[in-house]
Amino acid sequence: MKEFLSQKGINFVERDVAQDETAIAELEQWGVMTTPVTVIDDELVIGFDREKLEALLSDEMVPDE
Repeated sequence: MKEFLSQKGINFVERDVAQDETAIAELEQWGVMTTPVTVIDDELVIGFDREKLEALLSDEMVPDE
């Protein structure tokens, strides 16, 4: 995931659920107990779903009208 985002030039914040209690609490709120989880505009991407990531990231790159 990190390599994919870096290659795309996307800034991201990495959170270690083993070290960050707030991060694990957020996953629990979402009902997710696996990683990686990527959040783009309140949309969860669980695991490495290239198609969904590409779609969400392309939406992010479109300027507001």
